[in-house]
Amino acid sequence: MSGGVRKICVAVAGRGPGEVGFRERLAFVDGRAMLCAMSRPKRTPLDIVRAAAEVWDGEQEVGYLARVFTQTSLPYRDPGDVPAWGRRNGDLSLTVQPGMTTDEGNRTRSIGYPYGTMPRLILTFLSTEAVRTGSPEIVLGESLTDFMSSMGLTATGGKNGSLTRMRTQSHRLFNATLTIEYKGDANRRIGAKLYVASAYNIWCGSDFEDGQPSLFTSTVRLSDEFYREVTAHPVPLDMNAVKALGGSALRLDIYAWLTYRMFSVKRETTVPWQSLMVQFGSAANTSDRRRRHQFRRDFTAALKQVLVVYPQANVDTTDAGVVLRPGLPHIPMSPGFRSLAR
Repeated sequence: MSGGVRKICVAVAGRGPGEVGFRERLAFVDGRAMLCAMSRPKRTPLDIVRAAAEVWDGEQEVGYLARVFTQTSLPYRDPGDVPAWGRRNGDLSLTVQPGMTTDEGNRTRSIGYPYGTMPRLILTFLSTEAVRTGSPEIVLGESLTDFMSSMGLTATGGKNGSLTRMRTQSHRLFNATLTIEYKGDANRRIGAKLYVASAYNIWCGSDFEDGQPSLFTSTVRLSDEFYREVTAHPVPLDMNAVKALGGSALRLDIYAWLTYRMFSVKRETTVPWQSLMVQFGSAANTSDRRRRHQFRRDFTAALKQVLVVYPQANVDTTDAGVVLRPGLPHIPMSPGFRSLAR
């Protein structure tokens, strides 16, 4: 077909790593097959059980996450056109500011906030590779499709497909400014401002090109501050569990939080619902009764799914909050490694 690209899309049912009951479209571009986006149904409890069975039966694939991201989190939804967004967990706070860019008309504009599951999975991948290789230079792979596959994601094209979201969210994450503050001492304030990446060379092609090997390998150089944080205080995770819980940013955050708290808690501790809402809630206003009740329902439902994958976690829910008791971390750790993660 001269003067353009011939594209025909047909619906097919399929399953990919971390994608249960996924419906996608197969597009034929110049006679070659590629994926287009279709809506994907949310995972049911049965889907989580199926994924969890693979975690139970398989060997643990050890990954890592910087400790600060097991205690605080990025936005769940797009905060919109606001100058900054933040969350607090007790004396620890995380403030996120979006990166800026200059368009062809010399007008500066916000790139937008990193939010949802994609930047969380990217952070886990970067943290894991930094600890594994002992280097701030992280190789992402020859194609975006391969990179996503390594994280248990199915690559789908189109405006709302996973390829588009990964490109957008990685760009936002690598340009955002993160400010971490700790106010545990009345006479001292501790803080740090950091970027995840000090430099990057990543994919920016079409959906079809994202599935093809590139002439140049995509790489990210972690900032000195982020690299020191993750290598000095790595929290081990089971990557198979991370993949099983993918599709929900809240599930990923609860899993990371529990893995950290299970080896850091020394005695039975109740975390009040209000404190959990400040830490995990998508809305910071805890005075709205309806929102409090909705948060408790959402958190409890997500926690139940996390516990299917991580049954060793010694945790209960009560009217007062979430009760944590000393338990087993999901990844066994030596005493020396425990001291690093604290």
